Amino acid sequence: MKQSRLPISGPSLTVNVVQLILKSIQSRKMGVSKGARKQGRESDSLHIEKVEVFTGDIMKVTYLNHSGFLLELEDCYIIFDYYRGELPPLNKEKEVFVFCSHAHGDHYNPKVFSLLDGQGISYQAVLASDIRDKKRLSEIKHSFVEPDKNYPLDHGIQLETLLSNDSGVAFILKTKEGSIYHAGDLNDWYWEGEPEEDNRRLREIYHREISRIKGRHFDLAFVPLDPRLEAHYADGILYFLENVDCDAVFPMHYWGEPAVIQRFLTEYPKYRSRIKNTETAKGEKL
Repeated sequence: MKQSRLPISGPSLTVNVVQLILKSIQSRKMGVSKGARKQGRESDSLHIEKVEVFTGDIMKVTYLNHSGFLLELEDCYIIFDYYRGELPPLNKEKEVFVFCSHAHGDHYNPKVFSLLDGQGISYQAVLASDIRDKKRLSEIKHSFVEPDKNYPLDHGIQLETLLSNDSGVAFILKTKEGSIYHAGDLNDWYWEGEPEEDNRRLREIYHREISRIKGRHFDLAFVPLDPRLEAHYADGILYFLENVDCDAVFPMHYWGEPAVIQRFLTEYPKYRSRIKNTETAKGEKL
């Protein structure tokens, strides 16, 4: 199929600044903690996890792995940032939207297209513009999106994007079932041992982007809770919870260490009603 490219404008100066900062710290970000940061754990340490299904009044949410989730709506499915994990049998009468927030291998894995082909289901991809997979995408209906833009999609879905302070975008979807936020790699990335100026700049960008949705209501959100950030592991999700009204928040991007969710709930019990246990909750009403 021919590429279906949404209208975009050129990247902003802010995007360029973020890219310069990230070049200086990207290789050091790829580990886990002070002792493991140099081991390249990011590429090979995750295990395929059991799929858990959350059934709500308006949508179903299935955790796949890492930052990957499957949402079932009345008219379609949505897959966010597939990396690893199983896909349950899907209703072939519904189309699938595959959202990929950026090009990092733990957020964009083209295996998802093979899995969908294997089920014989129709799909299209909505990709951050930093993803370069020309040969594969030439056979797939797809669109590229830029940060801080708005796009109408099929099935009445309205897409809004935020600028990630790591790479690519965060997604905001308005559907008839509700409003959904998926952060991608937009987070308060405060890395111990990195230059304070870099940490300060990344935090400023995160706060600015979250300010764009401050006070807004979301029915569902997927937000990083990354134990590699050590003492700062919860900075990003706390800022989100303090500034955004959301009924159900699923922590993600915790690198196969689900205990970090219980750690967060123990340290910040006032958020217990809003934080969902991504790993273990089943049949939960949203």
